[in-house]
Amino acid sequence: MHARRLLACALLCVVPLADAAVTVDSPRVEHSDEPTYVDVANPRFSWIVHDDTNGIVQTGYRVVVSRQGDAVWDSGWTDSDRSFDVAYGGPALAAGERYDWRVNVRTSDGDATASSRFDTSLDVAGWRGARWIGKGDDTLPAPLLRKTFRVEGKVARAMLYVAAGGYANLSMDGKPVNDAVLSPGFTDYDKRLEVVATEVKPGPGEHVLGAELGRGFYGLTNRNVWHWERAPWHGRPRMRVLLRMRYEDGRTQDVVSDASWQVTDGPTRRDDLYGGETFDARQATPRDWKPATELPAPRGKLVAQTEQPIRVVETLAPTAITEPRPGTYVFAFPRVIAGWASFDVSGPAGTTIIAHYGEKLLPDGTVDARDEHHYFKDGFQTDRLILAGGRLRWHPRFSYKGYRYVQVDGWPNGKPAPDAVRAQVIHTDVAVTGRFDSSNALLDWIHRATVDTMLNNLYGIPTDTPMYEKNGWTGDGMLGADMFLRNFDAGRLFAKWLRDIADTRHADGAPLLIAPNPGWGKVRAPTWHSAYVFIPWSLWMYTGDRRPIEEHIAGIDRYVAMEDARSPGGIADTELGDWVSPETDPGGENAPEDKRVAATAYLYGMQRRTADMLRLVGNDTRATWFDQRADAVREAFNARFLDRAAARYRGEGDKGYRQAHNLLALSFGMVPADLAGKVAAGVAADARARGDHLDTGALATKVILPVLTATGHAGEAWAIATQTTFPSWGFWRANGATSLWEHWKLASRSRGHYFLGTLDDWLYEDVAGLRPLEPGWRRFEVRPLFTAFLDRASAAVMTPYGEASVAWRKGSGKVEAEVVVPVGTEAVVILPGAPERVLESGRHRISAP
Repeated sequence: MHARRLLACALLCVVPLADAAVTVDSPRVEHSDEPTYVDVANPRFSWIVHDDTNGIVQTGYRVVVSRQGDAVWDSGWTDSDRSFDVAYGGPALAAGERYDWRVNVRTSDGDATASSRFDTSLDVAGWRGARWIGKGDDTLPAPLLRKTFRVEGKVARAMLYVAAGGYANLSMDGKPVNDAVLSPGFTDYDKRLEVVATEVKPGPGEHVLGAELGRGFYGLTNRNVWHWERAPWHGRPRMRVLLRMRYEDGRTQDVVSDASWQVTDGPTRRDDLYGGETFDARQATPRDWKPATELPAPRGKLVAQTEQPIRVVETLAPTAITEPRPGTYVFAFPRVIAGWASFDVSGPAGTTIIAHYGEKLLPDGTVDARDEHHYFKDGFQTDRLILAGGRLRWHPRFSYKGYRYVQVDGWPNGKPAPDAVRAQVIHTDVAVTGRFDSSNALLDWIHRATVDTMLNNLYGIPTDTPMYEKNGWTGDGMLGADMFLRNFDAGRLFAKWLRDIADTRHADGAPLLIAPNPGWGKVRAPTWHSAYVFIPWSLWMYTGDRRPIEEHIAGIDRYVAMEDARSPGGIADTELGDWVSPETDPGGENAPEDKRVAATAYLYGMQRRTADMLRLVGNDTRATWFDQRADAVREAFNARFLDRAAARYRGEGDKGYRQAHNLLALSFGMVPADLAGKVAAGVAADARARGDHLDTGALATKVILPVLTATGHAGEAWAIATQTTFPSWGFWRANGATSLWEHWKLASRSRGHYFLGTLDDWLYEDVAGLRPLEPGWRRFEVRPLFTAFLDRASAAVMTPYGEASVAWRKGSGKVEAEVVVPVGTEAVVILPGAPERVLESGRHRISAP
């Protein structure tokens, strides 16, 4: 090697890897692969350029959109390196039509092309008079509906559109039309209803289009503390369906939902999201069909379901079957999941099998399926199967559970076979796009448990415990948004959920606590309401999508200004503070501290972020106002809560030193510069005095490790992260956890809750060292900070430009790293003991002493 290059490598050696030709893949519309119901006027196109030759850049693109072979828009060659969210700029797109599109890309290493397609949404006329239908009474059995039709010729294209109040399982000739479950997605039905479009392929001849309707959150009858049974939209399940067929000879044919359909009660005698289902196989072949009833349309607007469908993604065999008492069998599965069980059973007609689901076992070995807080009046996590005689293979259709154990009572013919009950893992089918791995088994376990727990809580929205609540608590989603977006292709889901949050706002502009919302939870909680403010910025940073900011900035401005106005002297208040700190009740409560500290810190953070977003959309005047208000709040905060002599923050009624007060002040940048080091040292000293333990709830747990690391206390951050005694993540693992819990204590109510797992942010950004510096990862940092504590670590994220990754290890007295920089981005690399280096696109091997 040349002597001068050898000298450079003594400090920081970058060795390009193998070359490859340029390619383009992942053509998407509105961040989706081949979407079938695009309802925006100017859809956005994206693609990913690949080339392992280092330093490649895209220099131009050309997008052509066509319909039935004829071009409707040609962008022409555009000199730009932009490769995502390129907006359509042609004439209005026709409703209910298919469009093909192609992108040609020029790069500094050659040209490439990719193509795909998308379908547009229906307009009002496009529904062809389809009516909302269901059954004519309010009885509990789930209705079955059917319609017979004939196909006269060869069909070139057939699209099935469905919207529902509740859930609608569509079938054709007895087979599901797609693999989605618990569909369409859940919304505030007075504001929006989601439409699902599926391409089907009926051949010539007679066919039967069928449907089974479930209640979901639309027609839930189980009385509960959130009053879903009294939601403003509440009603019996209903659907609107259109099957649009276009023949090869140009003819069209429509099958629409109307009173010509037939309806009857089906074998699902009761379905309840919380309570479970009752299935009577004796009713599986009903004979009493009658005309369907036309029902009033829900008040909401029909919109595209933009989030991915919910699917069965995995089936698990039991790891053990026990008999804790005669005739009671408990199936144990490898980990805590969300979903349902499938049953394969034979027995006499009338045999009733009862299945209880739970995350834990009681001391006697039976399943803990108790509704300890008395949330529900009519059942909890229980399915009932009534046999018709002979063999039955069955699983629920309209309810899911959080569980690791299934207890079965009433099983006929002795002990069930090992394959008689299986666990089906169900969640929104987001791609897992992030990776983390290290040489520390505990950190790897924490990451895996975090990923599993987050997936268990993805059901069209980010939920709060699949066993107990299933609600979209705003504070939980706010805390977890970054790690969801880092680990999964979850941008569309969070953009949808942000609209759900906006839908909950009451007259003063503040969101409610859960979204969607039946009208419950009108309390002041800026800590939780902040989801409306912080999630748009997370979407901007992690996915590069600025549309949520543009869509919601007016509402955000109004809410944050209102929160400021109702904070006398710049001090805010909240009903929800640093929830579930270690000393609190395992059922859930606030930390024993002054909640105004957290409330005011969050007010300040929201004011700064609102100002950032206003500047982004060009409203500098309003941004300046929010900055000025933030300055005033910070001054008031420090005047009220900062003990300058002790270099710590105190509130009224605090129980001793409060880590959360000081961490939130540091993380939001509220601490005076001359005291920041001392305040951080105080947090580290308190943790050491507690035997290297945190003393934080959900809010402050998110920031404790990043703050300690950033302020020179990486050693204490490491000690806390790898702790194995209470309270710690390692304590959960040592006690058999397979997921994250809702509380630090063993008595934690839920064992399927992600908001104490936000150290996953720290694993990616500080341990592996991978963090965005600019929105959409256009510029990102590689800066591992724990090479003194680990032998290796790696992480990868999917950016709008492709996968960015780092894998570092220690060897031969130096740190070696492999860094992948997607085309269109650059990486700022800082390895221990080496100068900063900026890397262009490509795959690089780097070493530093």
